Amino acid sequence: MKKIGILFGKERSFPMAFIEEVNKRQVDDIIAEPVHIDKVIQGAADEYTVIVDRISQDVPFYRAFLKDAAICGTAVINNPFWWSADEKFFNNCLAVKIGVPVPKTVILPSHELPPDTSNESFSNLAYPMDWKGIFEYVGFPAYMKPFAGGGWKNVYKLHDMEDFFQKHKETGQLVMLLQEEIIFEEYYRCYCIGGKYVRIMGYEPRNPHHLRYTHNFTPSAERLQQMEDIVLRLNQFLGYDFNTVELAVRDGIPYAIDFCNPAPDADRPSVGEENFNWVVETAATYAIERALMHQPHRDNLTWGEYLKRSVTKQLLSH
Repeated sequence: MKKIGILFGKERSFPMAFIEEVNKRQVDDIIAEPVHIDKVIQGAADEYTVIVDRISQDVPFYRAFLKDAAICGTAVINNPFWWSADEKFFNNCLAVKIGVPVPKTVILPSHELPPDTSNESFSNLAYPMDWKGIFEYVGFPAYMKPFAGGGWKNVYKLHDMEDFFQKHKETGQLVMLLQEEIIFEEYYRCYCIGGKYVRIMGYEPRNPHHLRYTHNFTPSAERLQQMEDIVLRLNQFLGYDFNTVELAVRDGIPYAIDFCNPAPDADRPSVGEENFNWVVETAATYAIERALMHQPHRDNLTWGEYLKRSVTKQLLSH
């Protein structure tokens, strides 16, 4: 019997609906259930064929368990090794290199020194930094947010240089991004599952949370295709099995604003019934596909084009 597990935290609507959807399809020798962990022994976590991860970003113990499971052959959605290495600034750098429009963005050193460091630890860092060059590149208004993500926590809208320096003092040891504000006419949130299934949802981030999927614009067929191409390209290069991409359209150009969301919101009251049904059904379809193609005692993870091409170049150079 091949078991598909889902690892989750406080959320309930998506995990329970996902399990129900997989099981009601009655695929031979495949069942779904919540992941159950009573011990984690090195090299012995092979109970699950597939695990959908919704919580390990907040629980280091779970992340270690998932890496152990992956080594034992479990197809973990998303790849826990890549998720551990990934962050928003790298994603922006990659987007630039693969031709996806993104806001002008720079990374900033933390305002306070990291633990176990002193001023001598930063002999390679200019002091003061070229703030004039940074502000001229990004412009104002701008947004400042943690480079490693974290939802909408510690996000600041900045209006000028003085505002930046005042708000930067509040960020402590966080490493922050400073990012151009995209004044958009339309905004979209796009699920991408399996690097091939895409759902483009109109989204209004300026609305209250429960009304953000309420909007008054309709994309053309050409715009939909343009956005789908961007979503697929980003996720295939990053290697995400389950992610959302947020796109802000300015002057007809979709800019990728946020595309490092490997445990995206999939709660029924939040995303609405139609979107909820799509993500449950599509996630179930993809998890079953991964279970059917699973090869025991092999690496069953998804690796993005960026890493695969890097490895190929290294092999060809020897």
